[in-house]
Amino acid sequence: MQRSQQRAETPPGHVVVIGGGIAGLAAAHRLVTTGVRVTLLEATDRLGGKLMTGEIAGVQVDLGAESMLARRPEAVALAREVGLADRLQPPATATASLWTRDALRPMPKGHVMGVPGDPAVLGEVLSPEGLARIAEERDLTPTPVGEDVAVGAYVADRLGREVVDRLVEPLLGGVYAGDAYRISMRAAVPQLFEAVKEGGPLLEAVGRIQERAAARQQAGPVFQGIEGGIGTLPAAVGDAVRAGGGDILTGTPVLGLTRTETGWAVRTDTRTIAADGIVLATPAWSAGTLLAAESPAASAELSGVEYASMALVTLAFRRTDIEAYSALRGRSGFLVPPVDGHTIKASTFSSNKWQWVADAAPDLFVLRTSVGRYGEEDHLHREDEELVSVSLRDLAAATGLTARPVDSEVTRWIGGLPQYPVGHLARVARIRDEVAKLPALRVCGAVYDGVGIPACIASAHRAADEITREIIATPTLVRGTGSEAGQ
Repeated sequence: MQRSQQRAETPPGHVVVIGGGIAGLAAAHRLVTTGVRVTLLEATDRLGGKLMTGEIAGVQVDLGAESMLARRPEAVALAREVGLADRLQPPATATASLWTRDALRPMPKGHVMGVPGDPAVLGEVLSPEGLARIAEERDLTPTPVGEDVAVGAYVADRLGREVVDRLVEPLLGGVYAGDAYRISMRAAVPQLFEAVKEGGPLLEAVGRIQERAAARQQAGPVFQGIEGGIGTLPAAVGDAVRAGGGDILTGTPVLGLTRTETGWAVRTDTRTIAADGIVLATPAWSAGTLLAAESPAASAELSGVEYASMALVTLAFRRTDIEAYSALRGRSGFLVPPVDGHTIKASTFSSNKWQWVADAAPDLFVLRTSVGRYGEEDHLHREDEELVSVSLRDLAAATGLTARPVDSEVTRWIGGLPQYPVGHLARVARIRDEVAKLPALRVCGAVYDGVGIPACIASAHRAADEITREIIATPTLVRGTGSEAGQ
């Protein structure tokens, strides 16, 4: 038998995926579909990471991420692949507001992450002084962006701080729970970074982005949800991994990684598992700890990644108790600029935004608030009852709502969102360069290419594909290791 035939008939090895969030699950799914034997290890007792459903007043709702960007294909495609195509559901309304200067004001349209293309649409949000400052941009000397620049710093320099404080900050904060004056434009808003590098006024750069988007004529919804909650996606992916022959072990923390003559040894609290390849799909601090012995340089870079924590307060009201409050009608929710000094940073009116929530609980009105930004950890140490009270206080100020909820649920996401400061992509490149020096080991997840669900899945696919190519191209990594799992 020829060598090429032998390789084709040889199983392509055993890959251990460490981490059962959506990135780890997507990597495992990608691997099993290519015929790789997979074992996924998750330290906690459940899969999904920040994708999680729970119950409030007997109704299943999302207690973590609640939607996914549909203009990127990865998340919607994965949902379809694992049998959720008929449950995909766009928002019933996308009419969001800003709670600023003591009023709910319509979210301006025609912006790129809060950076406007036409100041004429900002009259309800900005002061006359803020609008006048924007008009001065054409007379300003160019602002260099170099290799990277903070979104807030650049936009404030060009258009004034008011644009950042009233628009950019709440929108970026909704994605990263971060500080716009620290967040990397190159990492967080790459299309804007590339446009401003072309030169000219910032307003014109935004206009070019919008023209290009219009030329692409993307159809369909911008976002998608899933009937029953985005939190149902991890279980569906997990089922597909098992159906493809993969093993999934929850409650199995990994304590160490060691290179061996034939691959890797993965040490858990109960056994050591032999692997030909490793996909590390854990938060930065965990990945850094596991790589400390084998790649001190990558470990050091990972230890420098900071995280923001947040809490979600989910509230259920009797629908009859909220009918009098017109501010709750028709809106999907509102964002809150930190400059206004309120505790909550956003509220989502789930029963308006998602038809499946309204259908599941026609007699209830479900909404949620979020609390916590980078550097604001004190709020998260409050008791659940206090977080509910402060949410109700802010909701009353924003909408007039004085009804009492029939149920509430507080979900804390400690260290939930990695921060993307200036230079983050350079850090990611250094991490990947160091990791690439190790045989058949790759990293993926929210740390690297974006915190959204599609970005996490894309990074998982990249890691899985690179591992697959490496272990198939290197037969010595495969021989003799596949039967050692569990020894």
